[in-house]
Amino acid sequence: MALLPLNDALAQILSTAPAPPKVESLSIFDGLGRVLGASVVNPRDVPPFDNSAMDGYAVRAAELPATLRVSQRIPAGAPAAPLEPGTVARVFTGAVIPPGADAVVMQEDVSVPPGEAIEVTFGQPATVGQHIRRRGSDIMAGLTVLEPGRVLQPQDLALLAATGAPRVEVYRRLRVAIFSTGDELVPPGKVPEDWQIFNSNSVQLATQIQALGCEPILLETQGDNPTEIGAALRHAATVADCIVTSGGVSVGEEDHVRAQIEQHGELTLWKLAIKPGKPVAYGHVQGCPIFGLPGNPVSTWVTFGLVVKPWLLAAQGAVVPKHRRLACRADFERPLPGSREEYLRVVMSGGGKLAALAGDQSSGVLSSVGRADGLAIIPPGQTLRVGDPVDVVLITEFLSPNAAG
Repeated sequence: MALLPLNDALAQILSTAPAPPKVESLSIFDGLGRVLGASVVNPRDVPPFDNSAMDGYAVRAAELPATLRVSQRIPAGAPAAPLEPGTVARVFTGAVIPPGADAVVMQEDVSVPPGEAIEVTFGQPATVGQHIRRRGSDIMAGLTVLEPGRVLQPQDLALLAATGAPRVEVYRRLRVAIFSTGDELVPPGKVPEDWQIFNSNSVQLATQIQALGCEPILLETQGDNPTEIGAALRHAATVADCIVTSGGVSVGEEDHVRAQIEQHGELTLWKLAIKPGKPVAYGHVQGCPIFGLPGNPVSTWVTFGLVVKPWLLAAQGAVVPKHRRLACRADFERPLPGSREEYLRVVMSGGGKLAALAGDQSSGVLSSVGRADGLAIIPPGQTLRVGDPVDVVLITEFLSPNAAG
């Protein structure tokens, strides 16, 4: 198969995403990271009454400046009586504005005699509406506050709570089976042989999948045995909605995943025109979608974010985000043009306008991902000199399940 440009591959992959799963109802305390399955309409004005934006005195603006009697005290959470003419009400932040009052003067601008204040003096006039948060000024009743397809974040759940909603309708989690391949891999915590390395891919894949609101099913790492890999793929297809593997999809003699996908299902595409991450396989095993990602940890990380994440979001009914590209200047050189679109790990400086390489760009150097703030995108055939413009996607946005605002 020829190398596919990323956009062409994504269009092909996303066209196969299934309809969203069934909707279930959860407590809002359990909604973090889940995909909203129904519109949320606010049933009540927020705030539900005019209230004070600060500690001070509720007044009739037309009566100021003057010395006036304090006729009532209104803390937050207490009812208020109508304001008598020629008087003011002592109010606190969040307190109801009494009927008849049309402004709040903050306490720092009021002369208050020692002891219990019976009368207070206002030396300046007040403006109608000052320091008053009007009913419905945040969210009006009947307004749709959240649309289906949003991956719920803490601020979304707080918004739901502000509308009085104790529960939320979300799509069922997708179950995603994960396993890595390679005789050289051992799990963290096990003493490796001299020729072995720790398996970081299963950890990063499981946590990335969990961050997207899916349920990771972590299966045993497989050695470079085609029969065992085939059996693992068939088993994964029975327990999950999707399979994600790392390793075994290149052209080496010990790369068996791609061949086993073809033997037990169908290979839809293979090899993307990107760097790192060229050997990406996509297809199905026994009807279960599968992504075979490369084994180098940076390649796994990049291809998950570019290819797997959009499909998982679409298959959960979520809106697939488009990465916002920041226009920056390169603080590095790229003298030789490449044949593939390249994603370089960079550190930002100069107020986010300057991008420098975050160390070694080898696809096996995971530490540079931890140092990086963003990914600089280099189109195929392009060279770079210091100071040349370069587009950068921030790491936080690359990982985020929601589209940029």
